[in-house]
Amino acid sequence: MRLTVFGATGRTGRPLVEQALRRGHEVTAFVRDPTGLPPELRNDDRVRVVVGDAYTGAGVERAVDGGEGPPADAVVNVLGQGSGGPDDLLTRAGGHVLDAMDRVGVDRYVTLVGAGVREEDESVSLGGRMMGTLLKLLARAVLADARDHVEAVRGRDVAWTVVRGPRLTDGAHTGEFVHGTDIALGVRATAARANVAEFVLDCVEEGRYVRGLPKVADA
Repeated sequence: MRLTVFGATGRTGRPLVEQALRRGHEVTAFVRDPTGLPPELRNDDRVRVVVGDAYTGAGVERAVDGGEGPPADAVVNVLGQGSGGPDDLLTRAGGHVLDAMDRVGVDRYVTLVGAGVREEDESVSLGGRMMGTLLKLLARAVLADARDHVEAVRGRDVAWTVVRGPRLTDGAHTGEFVHGTDIALGVRATAARANVAEFVLDCVEEGRYVRGLPKVADA
């Protein structure tokens, strides 16, 4: 499978690219700075590096269309809000990515947001409500951006999946995690980024949760 990964140099993107290669996929890594990828990934023959800016849209379509080869089979977006970054990063970048997919004819899209994004009438634990309140107080712009991104994704005619994670950690890749659209996450719930990467790839490969918003957390 040919995967295009936005956010490939990030803390979730790197393990995702590594695991994708171990699973036998080819990866187009979209980056702002190629040196953000470790040399063993940057120099791998199965990795195509495209430099651009997802926020402005520069280079996005080139990453999706496959260059001299076939276009991507699926697009994965694990961009994350960084300190000092634009408040509407996910919404703007996601729009450029989805527009490019539409022009090129790519149908499968998996994106990652925080578990603070909720579906209407979703059952939420007490801990989850507490966390939601904290997010509104401490990260209102990030939460609003994620919600806007998800709303835009849901309006697109593609096979989308929105993966929702709690607080992400750099813990070991254990492969032990739970997932589902109706699981309750407590205030202490966490997810190792490498485990999230595994789940994202499972969704891509197996067509899991198409037009769904599953949550994932370490078991």
